[in-house]
Amino acid sequence: MLPIDAILPDLKQSLEQASTALLQAPPGAGKTTRVPLALLDAPWRQGGRILMLEPRRLAARSAARFMAGQLGEKPGQTVGYRTRLDTRVSAATRIEVVTEGILTRLIQADPMLEDYAAVIFDEFHERSLQADLGLALVRESQQALREDLRLLVMSATLDTAPIARVLGDVPVITSEGRAFPVDVLYRPLPRNGRMVDQVAAVIREALQDQSGSLLVFLPGAGEIRRLEQQLRGSLADNVLIAPLYGNLKSEQQDQAIAPAPDGQRKVVLATAIAETSLTIEGVRVVIDSGQQRRAVFDPNSGMTRLVTGRVSRASAEQRKGRAGRIEPGTCYRLWSESEQFGLADYTPPEILEADLAPLVLELAQWGARDAASVAWIDEPPAAHWKQAADLLQWLDMLDSGGAITDHGKAARELGIHPRLAHMVLRGRSIGLGGPGAALAALLEERDLLGPGAGADMHERVRVFYGERSDRGLDPARLKAVRQAARRLSGSAPADASMPSETGIGRLLALAYPDRVARRRPGNAPRYQLSNGKGAVLRDGDPLARHDWLVAAELDGRAREATIYLAAPVDPPDLEQDLSGHIQDTEEATWDDRRGTIVARRLRKLGELVLHEWPLDHVDPELFQQGLLTAIRKKGLESLPWTDESRQWRARVRMLADTFPDSGWPDASDTALLANLEHWLAPFMAGMTRWSDLARVDILTALNTLLDYPAQQQLQVLAPMALTIPTGQRTRLDYTAENGPVLAAKLQALFGWAETPAVAGGRVPVLIHLLSPAQRPLAVTADLASFWRNAYQEVRKDMRGRYPKHPWPEDPFTAQAQQGTKKRPAR
Repeated sequence: MLPIDAILPDLKQSLEQASTALLQAPPGAGKTTRVPLALLDAPWRQGGRILMLEPRRLAARSAARFMAGQLGEKPGQTVGYRTRLDTRVSAATRIEVVTEGILTRLIQADPMLEDYAAVIFDEFHERSLQADLGLALVRESQQALREDLRLLVMSATLDTAPIARVLGDVPVITSEGRAFPVDVLYRPLPRNGRMVDQVAAVIREALQDQSGSLLVFLPGAGEIRRLEQQLRGSLADNVLIAPLYGNLKSEQQDQAIAPAPDGQRKVVLATAIAETSLTIEGVRVVIDSGQQRRAVFDPNSGMTRLVTGRVSRASAEQRKGRAGRIEPGTCYRLWSESEQFGLADYTPPEILEADLAPLVLELAQWGARDAASVAWIDEPPAAHWKQAADLLQWLDMLDSGGAITDHGKAARELGIHPRLAHMVLRGRSIGLGGPGAALAALLEERDLLGPGAGADMHERVRVFYGERSDRGLDPARLKAVRQAARRLSGSAPADASMPSETGIGRLLALAYPDRVARRRPGNAPRYQLSNGKGAVLRDGDPLARHDWLVAAELDGRAREATIYLAAPVDPPDLEQDLSGHIQDTEEATWDDRRGTIVARRLRKLGELVLHEWPLDHVDPELFQQGLLTAIRKKGLESLPWTDESRQWRARVRMLADTFPDSGWPDASDTALLANLEHWLAPFMAGMTRWSDLARVDILTALNTLLDYPAQQQLQVLAPMALTIPTGQRTRLDYTAENGPVLAAKLQALFGWAETPAVAGGRVPVLIHLLSPAQRPLAVTADLASFWRNAYQEVRKDMRGRYPKHPWPEDPFTAQAQQGTKKRPAR
C-alpha cells in the first residue's frame, strides 16, 4: 500500500467530472507508477491510450519497466516507453511513457491526439522547456479540438499559483505521501576546502555512524569521477560504489538503482538525475553537495554555458526526501544552517534560460509566430526569442514574417536542433548527406569519448565508422547513435565512406557559421570566432596545429570560451558554402605600430576576416571612419580638450543628474564615444591624419548636442561664473571634486550670508575660502554657518599673519574687498 493509493478514488472522480486536474504528491508517494495504472479502467478512456511525460530517459525507462512488472509483463505490452534512442511500444500498448520531445512530435503530427485519452505531465516542478511547451500545446488542443482529452499535471513540489493562471480553476488533489522523519546534519565546506574532499569525508562519517546505503548528490559527471577515484580502495569491502549520470551505459544506470546485494551497502554517486522519479532501494542516507549544474543560454553570443550554483530550497527538500522513503533516515548538507535560509525557493524554469531555437521552430509549425500567441506559465525572454528567430531566418527556416518555410518544415521533421537539421539537409546537397547524418547523431548524443579524448570531432566520427575502438565505449550507445544516423540520412547512405577532417569542418560550418574560428597570432592556441568572441583550445590539444577550425561545442564563457569539440576547415569551403553570408567591405582602422590610418578591403564572415587587401584610393569618408575608430580605441582624452569644453561636459552631466527626465544628453565617456558620428564627425570633414584633429573645436561640436533653447537654459541653470559681493564675476569649476566650486579670497565674500546655488537652486556651490596668499583656509557649502562658527578661529590664526588685510569681528556687516585695508581719509 503506497500513500498515493488513498487519494486515487478522489483523483479518478475529479477526472470524471473535469477534464483537467493538478496532483501534488511528495517523493515516495507512488504517483509515477500508480496513477497511470489506476486510470486504465476509467470509463472516459474508451480504449484511448494514456500518455505520460517523464523529463529523463532513465526515469521513463524505469517507470515503464516497473509498471509492466506490476502487470506481470515486459515493457512493450500494456505498458511501453518511447525515448529518442529506444522504443518499446506495440499495438497492445495502453500506457506510453515518453520523454518530452516525443510529445511535441506527436501533437504536431496529430493536433487532436486522437489515439490518446489522457496526457500526464510527471515531475512538472522541474519546469523543463519541453514540458512548458508540451503543456501549452496540449492545453490549446484540449480547448480548441478535444474537450474530452484529460490533462493531469503531477509534481512533488508544485507551486500551483502560476500553473492555475494557465489552466484556470481546476481541482488540486494532494497526497500526504509517506515521508519518514529525516534528521538533517549540516557539514559546511571548510574555508578554502575542496568540495570533493569534504564529500569524501562526510561519506566516511556516514558509513561509520549510519546504516543502509548512501545517495550522494554532486553537480556533474566530472565531480563523480574524481570522487569515485578518491574513494576506490579506501572503503570497506562490503561497500559498493555506483556512479549514476546520464552519460553512463544503460546497464550501469540500472545497476546503480538496483538494491544492494545482501550483506553489502551501496554508495550511489549521482547528479540531479536521481532527484525525482527514481526509487533506489535501501537508501536511508543522503549527502547533498548543495550544488547543481544547469545550462544557461547567452543570446548575445548564441552559446550555452554550464553554470554551477546553489540548489534551490525545493530541490534541497526533494533530495532530503530520498532518505526517508523506506524508514527514518539522515541527510547531510554541505552548507550551514544559516545558508539554508538564503536559498532561492525554486530553480528558475528552463524557458527563462534556454536556447529557444527549437521551441520557436516548433511554434512556427504550430502557427504561432510570436511568444504572445501562446499561453505560457512564464513567458520566454524577448532577447532569447529574438536571437532564436534571427538564427532561424539566417538558416532559411523562417521567412521575414516569422512563418515557417519548406526548409524549416523539413528541418523540424528531423527532430533535432535546427542547426544540426540545417547541416544534415544542406550536407545532402553537397554530397555529404551520410557524414552529415552521422555527425548530427553524434552531436545530439553526449560525447561518446569524453573530455579526455581531446576536442577533435574527427576522432568521434572514426569511432562511428569503426576505424577506432575504445575500451570504455558503451556499445549500446554507439548502436543507438548509428540507428539515429540511419534515420537522419534520408536517401543518403549513413555508412558512406569516412569523410576527411576538413569535410567534417565543412559540415560543422553549416551548423555553426557563427563559430568558425581563426587562430590569433602567437604561440597559445587562441582563436577568434566569427561571432566576435574569443576561444581557446586546452593545452596540448592536437587541433592546435590548425589555423582554421569550426567549434561545435564550447563552454560559453564570456571572455574566452574553451573549445570542447571542433574540426579543421578549409577557407575555400567556407567561401563556397557560406557565400550568402560573406560580405566584402572597406574599412579604415588605426594602426598603433605605424601610427597611421590603414585602409583595407575586407572579405568577412561575421566578425572574422577571411581575406584582406590594401586600398589604393580611399574615400575621405572612409578615412573619417578610421579616425573615429582610432578615437574610440585611444579614448576621449586623446581629443584636444580645452578647459571650457571640459566644463561644458561637467555642467551638462550635473543637469542630467539633477533633472533626469528633462532631456539633457548623456555626456559620459561611453555615450560620447558611441555617438561620435553625430556630434564630432561633422567637424572632421576633409581630415585624413591624426594631427588634423588638433583643429577640431570640441566645445562647438559638443554644443550641437543641445538645441538653441537648451543652450540658453545651460547658461541660466549652470552659469560659468557668479557675481560675488565685490562685484566681480568669479568662475565656477564644475569639474572639481564635489563641484561646482567657487574659489575666492575670504575678504571678497564678507556680507554674503546665503550660500549660492545653481540648477535652479537645487545644487549648492561649494565655497573654497582662500587666504590673501591664495591658499585654502576653509571649504564650506554653508556660508552662514562658517561665518557664525569657524570664522573666529580663522580670524584668530590669520590676522597676525596678514595684518594689512581686514579681519572684522562681524563678517556679516563688513564690506567685501579684494585688497588690503583702506587707509582713512586725511
